[in-house]
Amino acid sequence: MKKLIALLSTALLLSVNAAHADECTLSLDANDMMQFSTKTLSAPKSCKKVTVKLSHVGKLPANVMGHNWGLASEKNMQAIITDGNAAGLSNHYLKPNDTRVLAATDIIGGGKSAQVTFNTSALTAGTNYTYFCSFPGHYAMMKGTFTLK
Repeated sequence: MKKLIALLSTALLLSVNAAHADECTLSLDANDMMQFSTKTLSAPKSCKKVTVKLSHVGKLPANVMGHNWGLASEKNMQAIITDGNAAGLSNHYLKPNDTRVLAATDIIGGGKSAQVTFNTSALTAGTNYTYFCSFPGHYAMMKGTFTLK
């Protein structure tokens, strides 16, 4: 009986840890119509790290219709975009070492995927952050809100 209780306790603990890990991993798609599959993403404030997985479900190549996922405060997004346009595709349309960018994936083309894992220690729970695609012109349609809840 003690072995059964220990086994059940271990299984329960593993399932709780797996559920917590799943809550800290977010997925979204981008397509050739310059759209993300969702306008809002959130993770529990208990997540020390969050992983965002981006899939480009379109067919066009990165140099024509590339997408990425970047995270910043709303007030910094426009300046990041402006500086990123000058940085070019080879830098994923983000100024190298830009401290205003809280997290970002690489630019990907159709059929590709990318992910980024970032620490949440610099984020404030309950604050809305903006996620966006930094490919020139895309941010106008491809942006949303990220929140730690």
